[in-house]
Amino acid sequence: MIVVQERLQEAFQQFGWSRIPEILHTHAEEAAKHNSSYLEFLDKLLQEEIVAKRERFVRMKTRMAHLPYHKTLDQFDFSFQPSIEERRIRDLATLRFVEHQENLIFLGPPGVGKTHLAVALALEAIKQRYTVYFTTAHVLVQMLQQAHHSNTVAQKMKALTKPNLLIIDEIGYRRMDDTAAHFFFQIVAERYETGSIILTSNKSYGSWGEIFGDSVLATAILDRLLHHSSTINIKGESYRIKEKKKAGFFRPESEEEKGQKME
Repeated sequence: MIVVQERLQEAFQQFGWSRIPEILHTHAEEAAKHNSSYLEFLDKLLQEEIVAKRERFVRMKTRMAHLPYHKTLDQFDFSFQPSIEERRIRDLATLRFVEHQENLIFLGPPGVGKTHLAVALALEAIKQRYTVYFTTAHVLVQMLQQAHHSNTVAQKMKALTKPNLLIIDEIGYRRMDDTAAHFFFQIVAERYETGSIILTSNKSYGSWGEIFGDSVLATAILDRLLHHSSTINIKGESYRIKEKKKAGFFRPESEEEKGQKME
């Protein structure tokens, strides 16, 4: 019996199975108790191993994606943002846009849930075994500038074009210099019709010339981004301000206070 157990442990290691060794003894006892067939016993073991392997894969790919937090679509309050059609977002969660190498852009003021939706779709993509990488525009610019100075731009560009889904958050909070804007164009051009991008921005497309410091370059970027894409415009109040109001940080002025301001 000891020899058999040792051989089993060695086999588990070679196959990379980690869940079966944990449940083997318990399932063996249950199989004997209920007089289960060998096939039923083996099926239960393998099904649990498959589930565990899938969970390990999702955890690993989620870490590699560098997501800022873990938020799902079920945690999104669609009732607070009526400008967003839930059915449309649920359709995007099928990931057909990733399958077809299309892009998705969320536009709207700060705090309305753009990043939450991007992260939620990223988590769905990981579950469907797509590779994902998340970065903010600011971190991306810093990353590319450092790569430029260390002559490693080619490697960095390759890493940014490889994932099935690249998410670039917070476009428009800071103006890009000429070098950063040029590299951004390269990323969009390299991924054109080969990989999907999700962008979030607080600026309308008409203001992107200011972001990149060059209206011609901005037009070239938008031309490639929007050719195969969907745009979700979110209008509404900031979730963060909503929470502040709940906590009592914002309160309506009394008539007396209003009168004092008039004086």
